[in-house]
Amino acid sequence: MKIPFDNSYATLPDAFYGRLDPTPVKDPKLLAWNADLAALLGIEGDDQDELAQIFGGNQVPSGAAPLAQLYAGHQFGNFNPQLGDGRAILLGEVVGRDGVRRDIQLKGSGPTPYSRMGDGRAWLGPVLREYVISEAMHALGVPTTRALAAVSTGEPVLRETGPLPGGIVTRVAQSHLRVGTFQVFAHRGETENLKALTDYAIARHYPDADGPLDLLRAVCAAQAELIAQWMSFGFIHGVMNTDNCSISGETIDYGPCAFMDAFHQGRVFSSIDRQGRYAYGNQPQIAVWNMAQLATSLLQQMDDKEAAVEEATEIVHGMPDLLEAAWLRRFTAKIGISSPKPEDVDLINELLGLMQSDGADFANTFRALCKDDARDQFANREAYDAWARIWRLRIENEPDPFAKMQSANPAVIPRNHRIEQMIEAAVEGDMAPFERLMKALATPFAETDAELQRPPTEDEIVPATFCGT
Repeated sequence: MKIPFDNSYATLPDAFYGRLDPTPVKDPKLLAWNADLAALLGIEGDDQDELAQIFGGNQVPSGAAPLAQLYAGHQFGNFNPQLGDGRAILLGEVVGRDGVRRDIQLKGSGPTPYSRMGDGRAWLGPVLREYVISEAMHALGVPTTRALAAVSTGEPVLRETGPLPGGIVTRVAQSHLRVGTFQVFAHRGETENLKALTDYAIARHYPDADGPLDLLRAVCAAQAELIAQWMSFGFIHGVMNTDNCSISGETIDYGPCAFMDAFHQGRVFSSIDRQGRYAYGNQPQIAVWNMAQLATSLLQQMDDKEAAVEEATEIVHGMPDLLEAAWLRRFTAKIGISSPKPEDVDLINELLGLMQSDGADFANTFRALCKDDARDQFANREAYDAWARIWRLRIENEPDPFAKMQSANPAVIPRNHRIEQMIEAAVEGDMAPFERLMKALATPFAETDAELQRPPTEDEIVPATFCGT
């Protein structure tokens, strides 16, 4: 196997990471391999045993520079001065055939200097969840880390419920730089390292940015677009800690994430989000809060701090407008409007209010609108009819509104109950539900598998999701 490594992060100072190889596992078996992504990355070779050995952590490929990255972070609003990759190892980077530089990282590959008493492992459930949902997000057009491989380790991992089968997912990202990467050096007062990180981030992600505050402006814009996309698909990240907030504007760290079935602004799935900090409707304001933490960190390297604080404050305070504009573009597209107007906010919010009061299914309601056939999604059909009359008048002069809606409203999403059913089957050695999900989710805007569009029955509802650590 040939992986065309071209490593840059490993050339940064030693303070940025700890160098170590993955911890070998007993009996690695390849469960999934993303051949299309491998081709994009320029990876050559498809021997199943060799793939299992490399992406199970038993064999370090030629040219790799394995390391665990250091970062800090606010977790549910509380600052932890040192986190870091506790169960992940960056093998290295490749420049793909599209000219984009990407990280290749093993997740679940054993303890690191930042494991904080953890075992550094992952069990098979979260591995397959991340594989399926990250690839589903990619197919939806949402910036995201991607999954290259999933491997079972042949070893159990111990969690609260007892021993569970172990797994490793190989994650591919434009980088793993996070808000928390900046926070760790700002907190330590390591100005030279902070400057080196800022220069590296600009060169890698935003080469047109002119200095730290221009970087902040670019990250704010990228995050605003990302969060609007999450909202438009009913996606709830679940752990929007600053160490899970990517500088590149990609969705990263699929822990207790979920797509909503019945719509509710306050929907929470994460078992550890007991106060609803990261509820669906809170995600925009949390994104702004995270950018404020990035601004605070970037300011530590500025010579004229007073002027820099004023400009950084203006940038962060401007982010809600970016979010609102991006949200309006995404949601007007979902109801067939190509040229949004400010008053369209009320039209969308009225629909969402009806959906919330009736417990209407998020994905299926918008998909039914594509055929002007959403009435049956509502218990209060008279209220829907009143809304629909106004909506039809609004889109009367829009160019091909229903075609626009077809490309903004997926038929198939990775529903929680299907993910759980897939995991249960995989634990028993049956990968057929995994393959079925992957096939349907690869073309989410096509009517490919009607059964996967069905919301959960009462006994199928998944009330909480777990990160697996």
